[in-house]
Amino acid sequence: MTCIRKHAVAGVDVITLDRSPILEHFVTLTPEKGEAPDSLFRRVAEVVHALGGQVIAAEVLGMSAQDRRYMAGLTRAIDGRHQPIGWVENTRAENLCGVYVWIASGTPITHVVSGGRVVGSLLEDDHARYCRLTGLLPADTSQGRPEQADTIFREMDTLLAGQGLAFSDVFRTWFYNHEILAWYGDFNRVRTRFFQQKGVFDGLVPASTGIGGGNAADAALVAGLLALRPKTEDVKVYTVPSPLQSSARDYGSSFSRAVEVATPDLRRLYVSGTASIDKAGRTVFLDDTKAQVRQTMEVVQAILRSRGMDWTDVTRSLAYFKRAGDAPLLEAYCRDQALAAFPVIVAENDVCRDDLLFEIEVDTVKAM
Repeated sequence: MTCIRKHAVAGVDVITLDRSPILEHFVTLTPEKGEAPDSLFRRVAEVVHALGGQVIAAEVLGMSAQDRRYMAGLTRAIDGRHQPIGWVENTRAENLCGVYVWIASGTPITHVVSGGRVVGSLLEDDHARYCRLTGLLPADTSQGRPEQADTIFREMDTLLAGQGLAFSDVFRTWFYNHEILAWYGDFNRVRTRFFQQKGVFDGLVPASTGIGGGNAADAALVAGLLALRPKTEDVKVYTVPSPLQSSARDYGSSFSRAVEVATPDLRRLYVSGTASIDKAGRTVFLDDTKAQVRQTMEVVQAILRSRGMDWTDVTRSLAYFKRAGDAPLLEAYCRDQALAAFPVIVAENDVCRDDLLFEIEVDTVKAM
């Protein structure tokens, strides 16, 4: 029997998915008032050690370039070895940052290595083999931005092939593009061309996040993905439309609004990065962050409810504000709407359009 347990204290959310003998822990840590990164990372290590198991992936969001000196300490504190870590930078304004860690035990987990770096993990259960890649960086950062993006897609394809998977197995992607507003159109053209070459549009188009953010290599982008290869026919992976929006492909962005993975014991929903965009693909509520937060949250909630889920089912969420000073608006919205508390990391990042002031992505799990 699948069981979901939740534990939340100040600055720490742990959601445990018990699928005996496999345990998965979805861990979100955010800084306490004035807390420095090294202290936050020590708390990460304490939580990971207490839970046991092995880290599948870690995401560090919102740190500044000056915080890079703490990266090695984070991996050493966890278990002394290199870990698959996605490191996304901004200015850490208002101390907006956090760490998300996905941990599992009860099943073998192997690392995926590229260029001497651990960039992902493989795990499996009775239903499928899963691959999570994170922190992927271009090999040659002297290339132009579109060329670096193309390199990332080729690297994804190569790494998956090395694990007996294909890009057609990918159902979720993440792209953190440095100075995204200067070249998001170029990025979309590179992605669309790659998807055409790989026949992605003939099958499932992955859910995705495309957001601004720097990285420790000063590359054009850092990326990640989730893929799975079913073992049985009772595993289903399918796109989920947004009741309040049209397809992103209608305005040139090659991603699905959401993707659901259903196995006999549970359903996992992955909602793409979502912003204040209407059915015509237009930004709505210009220059009004409060209204954009409301619109975006209502769009996400409509997706969740279309699948019989709600905010209580969220295991991971990342929220991005264009301006750090607007961040309290999310907490205010949740309080005003009496939404159940859910784990969230809030950071300051440019969204893919200059007039978009807020974006959020969420993962959820629901036992059958």
